[in-house]
Amino acid sequence: MAEARIAVLDVDGTLVDTNYQHALAWYRAFRSLGETYPIWRIHRLIGMGGDQLVRALGGDEVEERIGDEARELWVKEADPLLGETALLPGARELIVALKERGHRVVLASSGKPHHVDRALDLLDAREIADAWTTSEDVEETKPAPDLLQVALTKLGEPVDAPSVVVGDSVYDVEAAKNAGMPAIVVRSGGFGDDELRDAGAVAIYDTPADLTAALDDTDLA
Repeated sequence: MAEARIAVLDVDGTLVDTNYQHALAWYRAFRSLGETYPIWRIHRLIGMGGDQLVRALGGDEVEERIGDEARELWVKEADPLLGETALLPGARELIVALKERGHRVVLASSGKPHHVDRALDLLDAREIADAWTTSEDVEETKPAPDLLQVALTKLGEPVDAPSVVVGDSVYDVEAAKNAGMPAIVVRSGGFGDDELRDAGAVAIYDTPADLTAALDDTDLA
């Protein structure tokens, strides 16, 4: 058995199937402010924090003009849509399997606190996860490494403690690389295997259930 590690699990898109709802919420928020972007372009940025998404999509001028307002409207648009979301196959079982192998688990989210609360309720994870994060814990989100490093400090560990990230986007992989952590990815983020591997993913699985079945072949054995 591999030594006990810290499993840093992304929540949105990795454990809870929320990516398309978030993309639609951003589309509606921008459109209500007079900016219409093809929704596929927005979807390609889901996994990046809202503090960076507006600039990545519209540039500095759009960020400076409507960035804060777009983020506020995104929350209002996302709230009712999240009632339609569900867990991805095997999401809670992955957390349980990691705990059974002696690993500590941090749910690393840059989501709004009430969005994270809903995810914790769906996962029934408050008693099994060792810690979790929200947008209130960091100033700069993925692909910056801050969120992953904060996840470790929540456990009282140094930022170079043996850890593995599980995510669903190239931004998770890039953040893991920036934090010096290996990244395992599930395909629910909608990115191609070639993109994920080029970003540095060490393994790719369809769902959390598939990862759970293959844990003994990973750094989380």
